[in-house]
Amino acid sequence: MNDRNNTIAGWVLFAGIVALGGSLVAGEYFGGERPEKMGYPIEGVAAEAGAEAEKPIAFYLASADAGKGAEVFKKCQACHTVESGQPNGLGPNLYHVLGEPVGQGRGFAWSPALSGKGGNWDWETLSAWLTSPKKFAPGTKMTFAGLSNPQDRANVIAYLNSKSPAPLPMPAAPAAGDTATASTPGAAADKAAAEADDAGAQKAENEPILNEQTAAQGGMKNVRGEGASKVTGPEANQPQRAGER
Repeated sequence: MNDRNNTIAGWVLFAGIVALGGSLVAGEYFGGERPEKMGYPIEGVAAEAGAEAEKPIAFYLASADAGKGAEVFKKCQACHTVESGQPNGLGPNLYHVLGEPVGQGRGFAWSPALSGKGGNWDWETLSAWLTSPKKFAPGTKMTFAGLSNPQDRANVIAYLNSKSPAPLPMPAAPAAGDTATASTPGAAADKAAAEADDAGAQKAENEPILNEQTAAQGGMKNVRGEGASKVTGPEANQPQRAGER
């Protein structure tokens, strides 16, 4: 009996030694160093992080294709109609939507998130809405996640613009380095005001400078400007003789 127990104990001890040796060998073979970068890369995320920054929507609208927008709009047809005279669905009819007030009219029961938004549907607001409805109007009842591709958004906007009795002219692409787009209200006025301020500052720099001495004497104001000479010394106080200028 004792021999049997000893045999069993021996085999158990032998198995433990083999397991310990195996773990040591595996550790040496595979290494246990901490990786330089923790975690695993997720396909698409790294590319998105290094992707080029999105340009203003006017850039994409300049090359927008309403036909391609009609294809993308098929994702919206479960809730929206787009032809004149068609009834509302789960969402409002979108005929002639550009230029209309946000969240108003059309015989539709708008959520407070949109009815209290204010403003009109223009290029920028439509782009922001299509990018992420929930971000544009937190609390909206619309469940659509949005269109992350800016060219897809531009194509859909071009398609919606075509569904109007008088489609608006598509904006031109902004010039390189120009952050103001054609759809930004007041952008042109702000730019003109800035140019006027610059012109006024330049004019102020070129304004003639009054001669304080003659101004105090009440005589003709001498100015120092282009083509004028500054009189200094004793002659400056001499009265002007007849026939002299």
